[in-house]
Amino acid sequence: MIRTQGLTKRFGEHHALKGIDLHVEEGDLFGFIGPNGAGKTTTIRILTTLLEPTSGDATIGGFSVWKSKLEIRSMLGYMPDDFGVYRDMTVSEYLHFFAAAYGIPPKERIGLVGGLLELVDLTVKEHALVDTLSRGMQQRLGLARTLVHDPKVLVLDEPASGLDPRARIEIREILKELRSMGKTILLSSHILSELAEVCNRVAVLEQGQLVAQGQLADILDQARDGTQIDLRTTDDARACVVLRELPMVERAEIDEPARKIRVQLARPMDLAEMAAHLHARDLHLRMLAEREPTLEQVFMKLTQGLVQ
Repeated sequence: MIRTQGLTKRFGEHHALKGIDLHVEEGDLFGFIGPNGAGKTTTIRILTTLLEPTSGDATIGGFSVWKSKLEIRSMLGYMPDDFGVYRDMTVSEYLHFFAAAYGIPPKERIGLVGGLLELVDLTVKEHALVDTLSRGMQQRLGLARTLVHDPKVLVLDEPASGLDPRARIEIREILKELRSMGKTILLSSHILSELAEVCNRVAVLEQGQLVAQGQLADILDQARDGTQIDLRTTDDARACVVLRELPMVERAEIDEPARKIRVQLARPMDLAEMAAHLHARDLHLRMLAEREPTLEQVFMKLTQGLVQ
């Protein structure tokens, strides 16, 4: 659905994008990861036809950003990181205004606006001035605005930026609902933990270079440093000593704040074998689980050596 081929962008001597090849499949909720200045917003502005690349190409639904700007804009909903609102309008007036701008007939607008307000849970605020809404509500209103013309593709630049935890959860649930409706969503963020909650595929961008992309589980595997296990037993101090007897155990230490034993393995092992070894020493498990790397760990490992 979204493709870039050798996409580059230069601003004078600065190379903002260095030949990235991005692939977003239809129906993806795709996380675009990178710190501020990595090139995420530049990529998004090219995809939304607001900025032309220096070289390479980008396509949405098969339409090129070089030749088919109008076709792309008709099938795409874009929410920039600072989208702005008309504060002296009511919530309902705001959406009616954009529906009119997209050429939605007046008879269809009432039902359309009502449905969008229900989707983003703002029905009770339809007569409230936009200026009175919280930051989270304004973000949800902005998301509703991107859906006025029923786009196939949504491009959202930092939609959870500046939101409190409750508002982030609300946005996250809306995104899941939109994906279930068949929308393809490209979601840019530097809040890595947020993307891990909702995205099925991700790409990691750093200093204009695409360092990884693919299924979230596969990307997480790239950051594994051996195998890490968390466990609790009836005697954690003695269990650490016993675990160190196993040849594949590199390290076994108690994490006091987490009240767990952290075990680092040199290579994968059968966890049933670990449990049996502890049981033979009269140590009974209360918890045993393999620890997954976080997106933060993924990012640090994949970008190692890129940061100057």
